[in-house]
Amino acid sequence: MAIIEVDDLRKTYGAKVAVDGISLAVDEGEIFGILGPNGAGKTTTVECVAGLRTPDAGTIKVAGRNPKDCRDLLGVQLQESELPERIRVREAIELFSSFYPDPVDWTERLGLAEHREAEFGKLSGGQKQRLNVALALVGNPRVAILDELTTGLDPQARRDTWSIVEDVRTAGVTILLVTHFMEEAERLCDRVAVVNAGRIVALDTPSGLVSRVDGEQRVRFRPSEPLALDLLRGLHEVTDVQDDGGQLTVTGGGNLLHAVTSLLARRQIVALELRVDQVSLDDAYVALTGGHRAQDR
Repeated sequence: MAIIEVDDLRKTYGAKVAVDGISLAVDEGEIFGILGPNGAGKTTTVECVAGLRTPDAGTIKVAGRNPKDCRDLLGVQLQESELPERIRVREAIELFSSFYPDPVDWTERLGLAEHREAEFGKLSGGQKQRLNVALALVGNPRVAILDELTTGLDPQARRDTWSIVEDVRTAGVTILLVTHFMEEAERLCDRVAVVNAGRIVALDTPSGLVSRVDGEQRVRFRPSEPLALDLLRGLHEVTDVQDDGGQLTVTGGGNLLHAVTSLLARRQIVALELRVDQVSLDDAYVALTGGHRAQDR
């Protein structure tokens, strides 16, 4: 059952069209991702869903209601949000809790209990993001909107934050997640909408998006014994073979890995430093957004 319904959403800023007819539905209990390059309309879309911006056209319903009437249902972590440097974690939680009739303190579950007396300005990047999530959830929402949650975090803090998002979903909260990290989308999202130039260009599961791209596989290795490249080129699955100083890159399709390793086994050759590269969500993203890579957001 859809808890968020967006139908033909449109939003302009002067002559600039930010959102141009976006329609989507988010099922209750899922993590729904929105991907797209910078200026694609991602943040404008979720700000309209959150009731922070008024659409020029189209309709949005959250649990069947207008977003502006859903303060009790929605929790929002914006792309850019700051607190006073001297405010303590406890004080921020108490302040935001005062806005709701039945607040929930997430500091224990989000690993902030021991930092309750710490000032915001002295928290690490990961701890600040944990606090932002705690503040987004303090109203006990049914839907959490998280916009670029892990931007600026180091790899370990990013992965810790992913675990938090998964815990939040386990607690029964539907999550609308804006991200430009492909690994994040693959790890967390049940479905993903790819947005480009204000429109949805694809909507599917991460694996479904990958399957749309006609990409080739690449098998890289160093043979333990000399190997005639024509033997590899003669395999039905192989389209190209390159030798770079003894490291072979075999490109092709089908069951390429099995074909190559079977050939090597018949000749008692070991594939050293073996690596297999296949089409990823990042490849699908680039194809769907016309060459914009994730870092071009």
